[in-house]
Amino acid sequence: MAVSAFDLPQVWQKPTAEELIDALHQLRVDPPVWNLKISRAEIFKHQDTTTQHQREIAAYLSAVIKSELAWIDDDEDKETIWTEASKRFSERCGRSAMGEIVRRWPFESDDYQPFDLIVREPPLTGDNLGLKTWGSSYVLAQMLHTIGETSLSHLLRKDSSRPPVLELGSGTGLLGLAAAATWQTLVILTDLPEIMSNLAYNVSQNRATIEERGGTMKAGALTWGGNGGDEIDPVLFTTKNSFRIIIVADPLYDDVHPGLLAGAIDEQLSYDQEARAMVMVPQRDATTVKLLSAFRLEMGAKATPLVCLEERIVAGQDDWGADDDEEAGHVKCWLGVFGRQQ
Repeated sequence: MAVSAFDLPQVWQKPTAEELIDALHQLRVDPPVWNLKISRAEIFKHQDTTTQHQREIAAYLSAVIKSELAWIDDDEDKETIWTEASKRFSERCGRSAMGEIVRRWPFESDDYQPFDLIVREPPLTGDNLGLKTWGSSYVLAQMLHTIGETSLSHLLRKDSSRPPVLELGSGTGLLGLAAAATWQTLVILTDLPEIMSNLAYNVSQNRATIEERGGTMKAGALTWGGNGGDEIDPVLFTTKNSFRIIIVADPLYDDVHPGLLAGAIDEQLSYDQEARAMVMVPQRDATTVKLLSAFRLEMGAKATPLVCLEERIVAGQDDWGADDDEEAGHVKCWLGVFGRQQ
């Protein structure tokens, strides 16, 4: 049951610092535990349930933030109270306004032993969208077991050595981490240099879980179209066209991305006729539809064309938008499997 603002200590009552801090902890909004089997409305059901309740809580938090807390002697206690109240306020202002969060992503199936991945998302700053875990990554991650037994079964046979997997644009790492755990092989997770610190942290935090399941991981910078230096990890990427499996989720946000991504895949994907690149692109609006079309043209224009061998539309969810907007969470995700034209 949601906490009522009227049941909390009011600033006019001059509560102790401990009482106020405890009240603010009660108002914490934890990140949702995502689950593709549950609707967006159900996922957010545990949070502030009515507009009236949200307004009451917002007014309460505002009163705490504005108060000078003159009856509290300890300045550190005052700073703690103002900081906690500000955090509670930001947690109710949508994902783009939130500070750092840590989410649990469950993987449950009758086909494999359940496991959880724990992923940290720093505050979103500027255009660093790689600091957020996008819903399509979870959609594709949940499909990996089935994909390993169908589209990629020729590469992931249980009776043979499984090839390393390259993930492009790993972001917070959810998809790559899930691939290492599910496919029980080495996965190299990559992104821009400025994303790497958080990505490396998430790799470290989930290493024990993944190694228990037979997977391993490495992480390093790989800037699409980069020219060395800190843009491309010199240890991980010494030879081009060495990966037989590449995975990518939610990679297209700008007009330059289709060409850059196609170029990165062309540079890294093996010329082996069995090599595959698996790409998921959410079709959120006319812009993403256009970017996908441009990406497919870029793939087909390579010297050794990369052709789409399989494609389908998968229903997915995302948490970008208002928590009470059920439609905002629905997104159709295009999934394509590419190979070299022989």
